[in-house]
Formats: sequence, structure tokens, C-alpha cells
Amino acid sequence: MPKDKTGSVMVIGAGITGMQAALDLADSGYYVYLVERSSSIGGMMSQLDKTFPTNDCAMCIISPKLVEVGRHINIELLTLSEVNGISGAEGNFEVSVTQHPRYVDTDKCIACGLCAEKCPKKVLNEYDGGLSKRKAIYVKYPQAVPLKYTIDAKNCIYFKKGKCRICEKFCPNEAINFDDQKKELTLKVGAVVLAVGSKVFDPGVHDTYGYRKYPNIVTSLEFERILSASGPYGGHLVRPSDKKEPEKIAWLQCIGSRDECLGAKGYCSAVCCTYAIKEAMLAKEHSKEPLDTAIFYIDIRTHGKDFERYLNRAKDESGIRFIKSKVTGLPPVNGTERHLIRYVDEAGKRVEEEFDMVVLSVGLGITRECADLAQKLGIELDRYNFAATSSFEPVRSSRPGIYVCGAFQAPKDIPSSVIDSSAAAGAVGSKLAESRWTLTSTKHIPEEIDIRGEPPRIGVFVCRCGTNIAGTVDIPPLVEFAQSLPCVVYAEENMFSCSQDTQDKITLVIKEQRLNRVVVAACTPKTHEPLFQETLINAGINKYLFEMANIRNLCSWVHKDNPEQATEKAKDLIRMAVAKVALFEPLTEPVMQIDQKALVIGGGVAGMVAAKNLADQNYVTYLIEKTDALGGQARHLHETWRGEDIQQYLSGLIEKVQSDKNIDIFLNSEIEHVDGFVGNFKTTIQHNGESKVLEHGVTIIASGASALKPNQYLYGEDPRVVTGLEFQQRLIDNDPSLGQLNTAVFIQCVGSRIPQRPYCSKVCCTQSIKSALKLKEINPKMNIFVLYRDMRSYGLREDLYRKARSSGINFVRYDFDKEFTVAAKQGDLQVAFNDCVLRRQMEIRPDLLILASAIVPEKKNPLAQFYKVPQNDDGFFVEAHVKLRPVDFATDGVFVCGLAHAPKTIDESITQAQAAAARAVTLLSAISISVSGTVAYVNPNDCSSCGVCVSVCPYSAPQFNDKSGKAEILPTLCKGCGICVASCRSGAIHLKGFDNDQIFAQIFATNEAVF
Repeated sequence: MPKDKTGSVMVIGAGITGMQAALDLADSGYYVYLVERSSSIGGMMSQLDKTFPTNDCAMCIISPKLVEVGRHINIELLTLSEVNGISGAEGNFEVSVTQHPRYVDTDKCIACGLCAEKCPKKVLNEYDGGLSKRKAIYVKYPQAVPLKYTIDAKNCIYFKKGKCRICEKFCPNEAINFDDQKKELTLKVGAVVLAVGSKVFDPGVHDTYGYRKYPNIVTSLEFERILSASGPYGGHLVRPSDKKEPEKIAWLQCIGSRDECLGAKGYCSAVCCTYAIKEAMLAKEHSKEPLDTAIFYIDIRTHGKDFERYLNRAKDESGIRFIKSKVTGLPPVNGTERHLIRYVDEAGKRVEEEFDMVVLSVGLGITRECADLAQKLGIELDRYNFAATSSFEPVRSSRPGIYVCGAFQAPKDIPSSVIDSSAAAGAVGSKLAESRWTLTSTKHIPEEIDIRGEPPRIGVFVCRCGTNIAGTVDIPPLVEFAQSLPCVVYAEENMFSCSQDTQDKITLVIKEQRLNRVVVAACTPKTHEPLFQETLINAGINKYLFEMANIRNLCSWVHKDNPEQATEKAKDLIRMAVAKVALFEPLTEPVMQIDQKALVIGGGVAGMVAAKNLADQNYVTYLIEKTDALGGQARHLHETWRGEDIQQYLSGLIEKVQSDKNIDIFLNSEIEHVDGFVGNFKTTIQHNGESKVLEHGVTIIASGASALKPNQYLYGEDPRVVTGLEFQQRLIDNDPSLGQLNTAVFIQCVGSRIPQRPYCSKVCCTQSIKSALKLKEINPKMNIFVLYRDMRSYGLREDLYRKARSSGINFVRYDFDKEFTVAAKQGDLQVAFNDCVLRRQMEIRPDLLILASAIVPEKKNPLAQFYKVPQNDDGFFVEAHVKLRPVDFATDGVFVCGLAHAPKTIDESITQAQAAAARAVTLLSAISISVSGTVAYVNPNDCSSCGVCVSVCPYSAPQFNDKSGKAEILPTLCKGCGICVASCRSGAIHLKGFDNDQIFAQIFATNEAVF
């Protein structure tokens, strides 16, 4: 690699994966070119209604990211652009890019919409799956970034016939430019990240299902648009044919996946089962009348974190029917626009049932354009056109310096894609560390306006959120009410307050109306407060002169059946927010230097990969391992599902970690105590009988998990019964007795998917398949049975499952609700179970019984208390946000990866470890960090020195002043939780932004509504 590396990176594809990669890279000190083929960023996630397993609004989650990317000073958006070629080598590439004409000057366009309103040409709107129409000049969706109109030259009357130009006539800013030309760019970058995403399978190519013929057969993505508040029907659940509400809807699974016939693909698309469950649940919520929903499936693959609970909710609470079957046809029912689904159930019985709508759960695939791009860039693809990568370098392509992430690497869901994107950023950082901050700019922050002595001038911005809020809450009277409140000088409604154009508008209104406090009535501050606070900063207003009224979660969502009461409650919330914000004062944020060292807890593969990545980025890293050896659970793993040698990889990784001068390893060590905060942690460890204090800026928890030791099926009583992990060790040891076996049985879900552990351990199905194939390889005549509930060989692992079936391995689905016994009789093992297909008791006498036992974390992990991070009911650590912050904790500066987070395969652990390192570097590379202004403080005149605050604070922020004997609160340690305020007997402690006067103002405002 050349010595002088370029400090810029190109990210190709601007869906959620590309956006996160761009943000992580830009925040780590690189200038980013974000290249997107379409007119705006956001990708497929922007089309979704909600996201599983939390059913959060997809647009509400992604909007802040859109705006953050759009206004990041070190991210250059290149929309309507495509890459033509690349030359050079890692560290110094030259990439040629063609930027196609928009025919609208983005500097002049104010997105007023007048052009589209006057445009006479209507075409099918591909964003809505053809269920609505758009104009030939359009924006893709209301929250689009950049929010600039684009002329569709293929459909524009002027470009086709040489006449019209009505948009040009009516544009108030003269933004239309029919002479716009494409531009050829040559950009120098040190690395390239491919985040081009995927497309959904088109069931109309061969039209086996009548998708092209019948309007009430829709794809799952089209159904998302039907449910969406910004969709073709405003979020109302209706049939496309007659706009009537359906009474019965069916979902057909594996459309375009797990089948190599008629243009489908052999792999599992990994997301379809869970999104079908989500859509069925949401459909029931949207329906005004009772709705019958049924999902026709082969295997239910809810293998992700908390997905099994989601499945159980769907069955037990939502009443969704799950029908294991093979659908043979869905002809129309004459004169009704309904469809008759013909299927064969699990017992082989032929059944027919009518439905009003049919949703095809279509899989994910790679476009021809993306495959061509890969060829231009010189990277290898697999037989399905996904990027070819190894399990040990999951985001590295075959060409050095080019990295891949998201659904271009394999079919995967949003959290996995986001983890990939951060991992790719981490991989880039490990190669370009020396060029960090060489090409970046520093954002100019406007001087803050001094509002001291000024009376409150409050602006209230009420969000419609499409129909998310406005579908229940009556917005115009709400704005009128807000305008009437004391100190409110301006109030308006916005279609989407979080969109980039509204953020710009709020900035303008603050300046024009001389606002000095702002209230936004919209959704939750948990996801959106930082976005609006940044807008205040851009307008020159202190970010803490802001309050949110959550009228979505607390009004429109919970009172959707009572719009009048929802509207009145929204008035109450706005009244309270205005009363509180009127008393706000500007707060300051202390700036702290960051200790540019890292601590990684856990010396398994995840911990070692994270430590090595940080070390490669030139950060000193402490690696803590409680045992006497590195390696963790991987020491007992034989091969990956692709057949790669894990032990060979592990020994190489250990050698690299041990020889790295930036990594200090502490074996036989455990955490004793933790002080400090993000940027300045002090962790005390017990090492070789001595206490040692390690100072560091960030922490990565990679403490792992264990394999369950079952208390059933004669495990521990009969040596012929082993766990899957113990069997792996026998493969590593080349146990000669394995070749003497006549019959082997694998039992799946031992300790998983049960009331005590309602989660899928994810790795077991693939591991059992791989192990079964290894036994077949050792002894081709061996009889092998895999007894399962659902085979969850997700993604590209489906090929392995297909190979196993064709190899003569028997896969038998057992009835979990009926008796399953393992006994030793007359010297033989006897496995007795109920076969779901044959509907009768079966018995097998194996020579070896392998139990696919659950992955179990440490239920009460002391690290949770030390670093103030949560665990879920199962004992896995809980991330800050399931979709968009899957490796962050809510506690700043602490990150998670590997089995400590959730069950996952070795390649997924490696990816998440790289991601955790990348997220940590966004802090370490900043050198300094601002601490929140929302902190507690003590009035020493009122303090009685009782010490209650010192004893109750979970962050050790209150301390006694040695001279005065009074309590003091260190603002750098305070998290603003308010426990000390509530506990202080003397009323001496106050919380900035939540002072007594401000809280009482809210309470009295509520009393105004009551009385």
C-alpha cells in the first residue's frame, strides 16, 4: 500500500447501510463521497411502514439520519450518479463517476411543489409499487434528502415531444433547466465501500401467482406502502381493486426464495418471515373491523434478537394463524375479486380457503446493475451475485481497499446491515488511519444569541407526520390553540417536522420571528430531540431552549379510537410544554479531553477482533480476559458453514493480538470497580492477585456467552449423549470412533424456544447441518436424523441445507407439544417422538445423540452494574436502539459485540466486533467531547451534608467537598437522571432543565385543563 494515503472514502449506495457507513467514516475523520443512483437517499427502509420487532415507525426512525447525512459538512452527496470505473490501489484510488442531469437547479429549487402541481403528465409511482401516480417532475417522498425536484426525462412531455415546459413557466425561482447536462467526475479516494443494497423479487416475471393479472395480489413491499401513512391510501387498509377494507388476508412465504425454479433463488432471504408477521400484526391494528390473517409457510425463521418473542406475540396475542403448507394455486373466485388458496397441509391433506387479499412475501436479490458495477470494480461475486467474502473477513471484498456491507453481501435485515456498515467503516479505518482529518472541514457554528433580559418569544411547530398524527389528532385547531398560549408568538403545522426542508424552515422562522424558545409537538424526544437541537444551534439559539410534546406516542397512537380526546390531550401536552419552556435558561456544555485508549472486555473472537481493529487504527487497547487463555468459545468450533478452518484462523488471530504493540493483554483478570464517564473511564481490574487501574476513553463489552448444559435427554448420564459444542470438539480432535457409528441423531432447540428461554439460539440449525454432513463424509453409509421444529438455515446457508437433504440426511419435524423422550433400554439409546408429517409416534435407536443446546448468557452480569448498561430478561445486553444503534449502549462510550449481545455465528461476531470498534473510534478520534448541560447541582446553603445523594447516585456524581463538608456534583459524571433531586431531604439539589419552577409550571398547566 502506498505511504501517502488519501483521506477520503467513497460510499456507493445511500440506503440506511450506506448512510451509516458514511456517518461513521465522516465522524471518524474522513471526507466521504456518498454516491446514489436515484434522486434522493434513504433506500428501501424509507418505503417501510413500521420495523420489526418493535413496530416503530420506519420513517420516524430514518428521518433524523437523512437530515444528519444531508447537513454533514464532511459528506458530499452525489445523487443521480453512478460509478463507471476505478483505477489505482488501496489507499489511492481514482474513481470515475457520471452524474446524470436533474434538470432542476438544486441551489434555486425551494421544493414548493408548484411545478408538480401544474405538470400535466402522470405516471405510475414506482416508489408506491405502482399503486399511485406521480408527475413527470417529482420528489421521491416528502422527507427526501435532498428535497429537490427531479424531471423524469423518459416521461416528460417536453423531452418526448418538444413541447410543454409548463413547470418552467410556473417555477417562482427559475430553477428549471432543460439544458442541464451530465457531468463526468474523477474522484480520488483511499477506499470504497459498496452499500448498494438489494431489490425485491419480481413475481410477475413468470407470473405463477397471477400477480400481474389480479390487483388484490400484492407484494410485501407494496403492502408496506398500503399501510404507510405516506402511502397511496394514506395508511388506510384497503384492497387496491375496490378500495374496500379486506376481511381476510393471506401471506405466502418464500416467494422467489428457497426455490431454484422459474427465476427464483435457492437461498433464504432471511427477512421475509419476520416482516410477514409484522405486516399481519399491523394489518390487524389498521383494520376497523376484525381481520383474519394467515401466514402460509415452510419454516418460520424468526432467528434474530427478540424475534421469537415477536412470533409468540403474533400467535398468542394477535391471533395470527400460521399454516405450514405447500400452496398449489390461488385462482380468482368469480365475481368477488377474492382468491381461493389451494394448499397441501403438513399431514398431506388438500385444503381450500378464500381470502380478500393475498400478500406475496418476496425475497431479496441483487440487480443486474449492481452485478455490472462489481465487474467494473473488479470484485468477485458468488453464484447469486452477492459479494464473495470470507467468514473471517466478512466486509472485505476480493479486491483490497474495496469493502462491502448490507444486503449486497448477503440477504439480511436492517440491524445486521447497519452493523455491516459500521464494520466496513472500521475496516477502512484500520487501513487509512494515518490520513484521518487530512481532507475534512470544521463546521462553522453560528454565534449564540444572548437572550438574557428578553421576554420569552416561543415558537410552536406541530407535526402532522403524514397521517401518523393527523389521522387521529385534529391539527388545525391544535395550531390555533398553541397560538393563543402565553408567550407564543408563532405557531404553524408541518407535514413532517423532521424533514430537511422543515428543519431549514424552522431555522429561518427562528431568525425572522426572533424566537428564543421552541416547542415541537411531534413524536418522541428519544429519537428526535438531538435533530431539533441541532437546528436551534444552526439558528444561533442555545440548544436547551427547546421542548418536545410527544403527541404521537401519547395521543394519536394510544387514543386512535377517540380522536376528540386525543386532540384535547394534545392541547394539554402543548400547554405543558409551553409553560415549561418559557422558564428555560441557556445551559452550557463542559468540554472534556478524551483519553484515547480503549478497554475491551472478553478475549474471545469478538473481543480480539475489536482490540485488533482499534490497535490497527493506532489506539492503545487493553484486552481483559477472565480465563488463562484467549479464544473463548471458538476454541471448540471446527469449521464455519462454508468449511473454513476455525482453529487455523483462531491461532493466527491470537498470534496477531499477542504480538501487537498497541494491545496490552490481561489474562486471569476481572473487573473490580469502574469510575468515570465517556472519554475518561477508570476501570480497576484484579490481575494476578493485584489491583490495577486502567484509564481509557471507551469500553467494548465482548464478554460472550456459554453453551447450555442440558438437564434432559440423559445428558450427563450416558456418554453417548453430547452437546453440539462437545461434538465439535470431537471433530477437532479427529475422534476415530465417529467413523464406527451406524446411526446418529441431532435434536434441535434443546433449551431454546421454550418459556424459560423464549429465543432462538440462531447457530444451532446450521451447525447441526454442517456436523451431519461431516458425519456423512466420514461414513457415507451412516443413518443420520435431524429432529427439528423449524429449520432455520437462513440466508445463503440454505444451500447447505439443500446439500444435506440431497446427501441422504433425514430431516424430521417433531411435535414440540407432544411427548419427546430419550431412554436407555437394554443397552440401546431410544429416542421417541411424534412425527408432524406422519402424525404418529416414531422411535430411533442411535449410537450417538447430539443435542443442539441453547446459547446462554450470564443472567446477572456484573458488567451491567459497573458500566450502567441494561440486560434483557434472557441476560443478553440491550443495545441503545435495535435498528440504528445495534452496537451502542444508551450509556455513552460503552459498546457491545458478540454473544454478549445475542446468539450469532462467528462471522457475525467478527462483523459486530469491527462495528463496535468503528463506533468507538468516532469518539476516540474526536480528541474532546461535550458533556450534557442537563446536570444536577447543589445549593450549598441548603445542603445538610446527610449523604443521601452520595449513596443513591448510580454514577457516583455527588461527592463531599473536603473543605466545606457539603455535597458537590461532578457535572462530567452526572447523567441527569434526577435520583439525587428526588432523594434530597433538604431540597438542596436541582436539575437543570427540570427545576422545581419548570416542573410546577407543567403541573399547573395541567390543572388549567382540569379545572
